[in-house]
Amino acid sequence: MAGYLDQYGVGDERREKITKRIVLLVVIVLAAGGLFYLFFHNYPEERQARRFFELLAARNYQAAYTLWGCTAPTARPCRDYPFPEFMKDWSAEASPVDDSDVLDGESCGSGVIVDVNAGKAGEKKLWVERDSHVLAFPPFEQCPQGNRLHELWRNIRFRLHGRAIVHSGS
Repeated sequence: MAGYLDQYGVGDERREKITKRIVLLVVIVLAAGGLFYLFFHNYPEERQARRFFELLAARNYQAAYTLWGCTAPTARPCRDYPFPEFMKDWSAEASPVDDSDVLDGESCGSGVIVDVNAGKAGEKKLWVERDSHVLAFPPFEQCPQGNRLHELWRNIRFRLHGRAIVHSGS
């Protein structure tokens, strides 16, 4: 009769081991997905801002102007932001961009506020629409609704870039 009870509970142990592995795998996948979302949620908008400053550094102002949703200065300029105004704000004399580094992108409604270190031009902020990736000046310095998780992430990124910590008024 030794063989009769030797196999008692072996199926339960195996099922418990499989269940633990599945739960652990689900937790790992959810954590990895959350980190991926945190790191890359605003990536397309940050890439658009980086592209804009690269065009400014290359002094390709007409291509940079098109990122504001405008065509060439003579074809269809922006009604609210004509090319001469654009040049006053972004030409090499006004904003000498030599290199740029995207510091942060904060989701805010239909767009993202992107903080960029533009080299000699200093820190600049741009608004990038999520659906069209059209650039504009941000309507506010930081999102009015605020986000503590984003502020923590911004402080970590600023420290990694050797920048001072930005304190919001909350």
